[in-house]
Amino acid sequence: MAHPEADIHAIPHASNRPDILVIKLGAFGNIVLSLGAFAAIRLHHPNARISVLTSQAFAGWLRTFPYFDKVLVDPRPRWWDLPGLRRLGTMLADGQFARVYDLQTSARSSRYFYLFPPKYRPDWSGIAFGCALPDRDPNRNTLHDSDRIQGQLRQAGIAGFPSPDLSWCRGDGARFGLPPDFAILVPGSSPDRPAKRWPAAHYQDLAQRLAAQGIQPVVVGGPAEKPLAAEIPAAIDLTGQTSFGDLADLARSAQLAVGNDTGPMHLIATAGCPAITLFSSDSNPLQCAPRGPRARFLQSSNLADLTVEAVLNQLPGR
Repeated sequence: MAHPEADIHAIPHASNRPDILVIKLGAFGNIVLSLGAFAAIRLHHPNARISVLTSQAFAGWLRTFPYFDKVLVDPRPRWWDLPGLRRLGTMLADGQFARVYDLQTSARSSRYFYLFPPKYRPDWSGIAFGCALPDRDPNRNTLHDSDRIQGQLRQAGIAGFPSPDLSWCRGDGARFGLPPDFAILVPGSSPDRPAKRWPAAHYQDLAQRLAAQGIQPVVVGGPAEKPLAAEIPAAIDLTGQTSFGDLADLARSAQLAVGNDTGPMHLIATAGCPAITLFSSDSNPLQCAPRGPRARFLQSSNLADLTVEAVLNQLPGR
């Protein structure tokens, strides 16, 4: 059987170890949905130096991932910023990458293909016109993100996909001093997409009912969601206080989690927490729902019409 790196064409380099680049700029949930793909790339190229190109917001976290040797930050230059594009092109060319796995497959990331010098253009897995390893699946835009990425990588010769693993992602969740029985609530989402939010009054009602059952509700989210947490006084407010590792710790200990279609729910579900994600018609759970061993979702065209009773009926033990 051929070595898994034998199909990579030679690029001049001082070392015999091939250099691989993975592009994953964001967002939070998409990075979590790519965990199995990251692991598969590392297994397929065990002797390679693997770098990942990502956004500044996720660079620190990706430096803790066990799959990458180096993290590069995308400066996201405007297309008319020629000096910025030249700097980005130089950074990419200096990597002397033999292969690129563009797991973002956006218009932006696809244009990065053309920033490489034509003479040393790497084998590129993605959708950039003229790339060596294109994703030719005509249904790729209708698939769940995880399935689409796996399909792309299969076409590039990668076969094995481990289950997503977050055992390495650790924080200090114990410092919050939470009781043994607690539930995570995630009432936020992108501020420019309010239709993705279940009303805060519903979360408050749910929090009160959980508290009556001896389960302490806890609200998590970014600092900008603190006003939202204030509308749920029955819950402990941890907004703006949890790192990615803290959130994984909490997910491993929580009785359950309920939240909107937003990044933290992907991490919570993948960590193994019984998680219910609430969807409106603003997004399609068949394409982007969190995945995990105990992940579920509920959808209502208008989340204001989704009752607390309907959510309670989906909780573990019901």
